[in-house]
Amino acid sequence: MGKKIKEEGFVGSVILKIIMILLCFICIYPVWYTLIISLNDSSDAMRGGIYWFPRKFSLESYRSVFQDKTIMRAFLVTILKTLIGTTTSVFFTAMVGYAFSKKNLMGHKAYMILGTITMFFSGGLIPTFILIKNLGLFDNFLVYIIPSLFNFYNMIIFMTYFKELNPGLEESAKLDGANDFKIFVRIIFPLSMPVVATIALFNGVAHWNDFFTGVMYINNADLQPIQTYLYRVIASAASSKTVVAMPIGITAQQVSSTSLRLATMVVTTVPIIIIYPFLQKYFVKGFMIGSVKG
Repeated sequence: MGKKIKEEGFVGSVILKIIMILLCFICIYPVWYTLIISLNDSSDAMRGGIYWFPRKFSLESYRSVFQDKTIMRAFLVTILKTLIGTTTSVFFTAMVGYAFSKKNLMGHKAYMILGTITMFFSGGLIPTFILIKNLGLFDNFLVYIIPSLFNFYNMIIFMTYFKELNPGLEESAKLDGANDFKIFVRIIFPLSMPVVATIALFNGVAHWNDFFTGVMYINNADLQPIQTYLYRVIASAASSKTVVAMPIGITAQQVSSTSLRLATMVVTTVPIIIIYPFLQKYFVKGFMIGSVKG
């Protein structure tokens, strides 16, 4: 009987591993396929039949990407909005979380109820668009920064973490004459680097991947991030047979619009793919912190 149970457990383990391998393949292969096509000669790739490795290796697609000033400008916008947006959002949300961690905050319960409602219901796209336009943020770089300054879910994570800190630290600082802002900046925030890293990663990934803000609120090509640029190129190619303009020195025979789009996708995705494995533990820790709400 024990041997039969052991055999059944072994078979179940093998089946589970096979299923996991198939799921990993389904997730990884589209990325791999995009990479090998972008590394293949464009005219050769149009023949098809490439599945695992480049048949005719070529870096012309990537050369054209890095020679395109529009793409490089869009990359700069993406980097700036990710760095500035992440920094400001983490600091602002942490300040609000510190205030909410105090039980004597006036209207604490009312604010929590109102904030919780916003986690499940939003004002809608049209009211949001009207608000953004009336605030003067349309076609403005600050549209990437100001609307994302505060996130209620991230605030709950900060609040929960701050409640676990030793209250004696604040009492000692107050005896020395420090006010709440100095206590937060000089004591609480430096001691909260684990949760700060967690929220920074949340915000950084969201800012880097965000294309919708650029689509909705940006018409100026100089202010569009790389994700919005890529979205518009793909949408344009899907709706028509528009030829993508090639940088100087690159001919249509060397680089097709398809290979250019794929190369742009790879260049856009690689930074976050490289960073994510090293910071993945902070995602897990962040969810664990947020799962315990006081």
